Amino acid sequence: MRKEKALKRLTSSNAAVSAVTSRPGMVPGRAMGTALRTVLRFACGLAAALLLAVPHAVAAGQQDILRKTQEAYASMQTFRAEFTQKLSQKETGTTQQRTGSIIFKKPLLVRWETAAPNAELLLVNDREIWNYLPDEELAYRYSRSLADDSRSIIQVITGQSPLDRDFEVQDMAQEDKLLRLTLYPKEASTEMTEVRLWLEPSSGLMRRAVIVDFYGNTNDIQLVKIQPGAPVSEADFRFSPPAGVEVEDHIDRPHPRQTRLSE
Repeated sequence: MRKEKALKRLTSSNAAVSAVTSRPGMVPGRAMGTALRTVLRFACGLAAALLLAVPHAVAAGQQDILRKTQEAYASMQTFRAEFTQKLSQKETGTTQQRTGSIIFKKPLLVRWETAAPNAELLLVNDREIWNYLPDEELAYRYSRSLADDSRSIIQVITGQSPLDRDFEVQDMAQEDKLLRLTLYPKEASTEMTEVRLWLEPSSGLMRRAVIVDFYGNTNDIQLVKIQPGAPVSEADFRFSPPAGVEVEDHIDRPHPRQTRLSE
């Protein structure tokens, strides 16, 4: 029964992120694939300003903000923050809100911990990926290679590829004392057709990211209490299932990839 409850919750939460995976017969591996890509897409947005080429055709003040953001993330090796996440599904009009915390360390170590409405841990380290649902006493383990499904995103986060190779900046504007960027991936997929970022002029830090998929569903994440360069430890990116927790090991199973619109 607890497995059915966990699967239902995973399916429900991921449906708002990508309608392409919210269908009958979804298995935990498919749900996890979407959850992981959600975190990677967010990390991609967070790393955007570091690698974004500064257009010459923008106002001098906006150029200054972009350069400040590039400098901030170029020197940032770690950060901690609290987040509010709003997942909206266009077809049904439903919205789910989550709160929690994130710890990030280059090149790609992530601890994404949801506190409410349901506790959940998504952890990416250099060896494996864990998705832990404490309320259901269930944990899913996946191959670290799952993080390589979105190759360009991985390259952006690790600083191996300039963002302007993968995205086009279509709009820049001041909004609520922040600089808003609208970007479109040059190779769009069903899971990401548009990205909007809000940058803070004084610090250059990203305060908000909205990812839109092919179906018009949105993943809206806002950051507060950002701590650039915050101390992190190896323990932050390690997980051992507590006694009594059932583990489903998908380490050697195939997993889905993104569907590109050109396919």
